[in-house]
Amino acid sequence: MVTSPHIIGWAHTPFGRQPHEDVEALIAAVSGSAIEDAGLEPGDIDAIFVGVFNNGFSAQGFEGALVGAALPALAAVPATHVENACATGSAAIFGALDRIEAGRARAVLVVGAEKMTATANAEVNDILLSGSHRRTEGNAGSFAGVFAGLADRYADRYGDPHDAMAMIAAKNHRNGVDNPWAHMRKDLGFDFCAAESERNPRVAGRLLRTDCSMVSDGAAALVITGADLARTARRSVAVRGRAHVNDHFAIAARPGPLALAGAASAFRRALEEASVTLEDLDLLETHDCFTIAELLQYEAFGIAEPGKAAQVLASGATNRDGRLPVNVSGGLKSKGHPLGATGVSQHVMAAMQLVGEAGAMQLPKANRAAVFNMGGTAVANYATVLESAR
Repeated sequence: MVTSPHIIGWAHTPFGRQPHEDVEALIAAVSGSAIEDAGLEPGDIDAIFVGVFNNGFSAQGFEGALVGAALPALAAVPATHVENACATGSAAIFGALDRIEAGRARAVLVVGAEKMTATANAEVNDILLSGSHRRTEGNAGSFAGVFAGLADRYADRYGDPHDAMAMIAAKNHRNGVDNPWAHMRKDLGFDFCAAESERNPRVAGRLLRTDCSMVSDGAAALVITGADLARTARRSVAVRGRAHVNDHFAIAARPGPLALAGAASAFRRALEEASVTLEDLDLLETHDCFTIAELLQYEAFGIAEPGKAAQVLASGATNRDGRLPVNVSGGLKSKGHPLGATGVSQHVMAAMQLVGEAGAMQLPKANRAAVFNMGGTAVANYATVLESAR
């Protein structure tokens, strides 16, 4: 019998440069705190899923075991490490949801973490490029170069997206000011984000530094339970719909690269499972690893017609006071992007909104949210619909 999953507790470290924290310490910082926030004890946890990309960021592997190393009371609990590029955090969450829905656990701890800033810039670049199809895309030189190629394709078909990308960057940096966990809490403004300068240099192709998410350290955790435990929790957020859809790894293998077909399908299926439409959403936390990614997602999700994302942005529809606020947390652009933590963090940010605990970020109305997290260039696509169960 399928049981409805609920998120009942969470924890989050600041994202940014944390020179004294390794991945084990980051995991330790959120694991026990999330369990305590859920009103549970370590003995109530039946399974653990840990999302860490690593792939060279840390000499410490076997990250699933690090939760038990930090909390000896959890050392005997079955723990699984998952990795799915930038969607690693959502992959961990989906593993937990499967366990709950199968009835094989009553409470599952999910932890996402990454330590990135201790790695030299050139090595970071190479590690991140491993999230692309190296044989066909390695000549882009960087992951930013891969997305810059999509920006060029967009320009060829619809016109230069430069101003639209700058609007996304400015929006997300403004939103990040109110997020106490954000890597950069500074309102940069449209003019700064739109202009190439010494402080905002060109990174790859059409992408300036403000078009690219930051290299960050950080961790986030969630406790997911079945409906029975959620009924006794002090607050809970129900998972109403979700979908995971993959696309061709190589962009060259896709008939329409700008359509983000896998992302579009995952988002549509999650809404369908939740029996809602785009108009029913009060907010969206989405994967703006690069501003061109958020722009393309608008068009993939139906927020904008193909080629019309700039018009939607100019109308203010995705601002925090618009009809569908997008990345009220500041998104990856301002909050930061510690790879394994990102998907978990997005769900924490959405859940906080839905229970009225988002502080300065809080929206006046927040009953239903969608979260989208992707690995690679929209290769592994995870979409979730969350709803307040207060």
